[in-house]
Amino acid sequence: MNRPHLIKIPERGGTRVTNDGESMNILCIGDVVGKPGRDAVERLLDDLKEEFRVDLVIVNVENAAGGSGVTSKIAKHFLEIGCDVLTSGDHVWDQKELEEYLKEEPFLLRPANFPEGAPGRGWCIKSTPSGIKVGVVNMIGRVFMRYNVDCPFRALDTIIEEIKKETSIIVVDMHAEATSEKVAMGHYGDGRVSCVFGTHTHIQTADEKILPNGTAYITDLGMTGPYDSVIGQKKENILRRFLTSLPLRFNVADGEATLHGIVIEIDEKTGKALHIMRIQREDKAFQEQSGKKESCSAMQNE
Repeated sequence: MNRPHLIKIPERGGTRVTNDGESMNILCIGDVVGKPGRDAVERLLDDLKEEFRVDLVIVNVENAAGGSGVTSKIAKHFLEIGCDVLTSGDHVWDQKELEEYLKEEPFLLRPANFPEGAPGRGWCIKSTPSGIKVGVVNMIGRVFMRYNVDCPFRALDTIIEEIKKETSIIVVDMHAEATSEKVAMGHYGDGRVSCVFGTHTHIQTADEKILPNGTAYITDLGMTGPYDSVIGQKKENILRRFLTSLPLRFNVADGEATLHGIVIEIDEKTGKALHIMRIQREDKAFQEQSGKKESCSAMQNE
């Protein structure tokens, strides 16, 4: 399908290579945190898809249920509103009821490098409305992470072989703590996959680029969740824990959310990345709703 190039170029740049052929656009959304993050995705998604002429949407949902994992109900809703593939990470097992749904839903992924016997699947192939097949892979890092998982690098080798039988377009979510491990995965996949993006740390990095052999890369997408927080959690609780070292419960913060992610443009034939751009969007509908509530409250108090 002959698509226009990405129509929004940020003032701070972005990375592009030229191409005169057919291309597609993929929207990747960073870790969704709690209800504020879920609401932001639901309110902003349609406009983003229209603005960037998006062919496929990938969303990391591993903090969508109160900051800890995702439930089957929430996952189903993401798919219903137009998210195509859902990825996860180290919190994927926090909601026990999800295990059965992971076995049923092919487009909800858990990290592929969990040992054999873990429920669910770590990669999938999703077709766009125009019939273009896209492989999506979910990986989890081993540095500073809590699970004893298989090597993500060697696991990727095997998965690439399988996906390449059907498509050259492959996007990898590398859910990891250490920036070095994510950067290494980018270089390891360079030329063999279309994009490697990092998730988990909830802070968007400013290192988006196209690597020498045609793979788009960013160390972390950032989060989609409450802006006035500590990585999505109430800042008061986090500060108290740092100050006292007491084992305090974390709670998702209230207030306006910001959606973070990237849009990547990919050559449909070669699978090479043509462009990568960071996006940050405020949930302005939240501001409007809050303003109406305050106005009504003020009128009642008059």
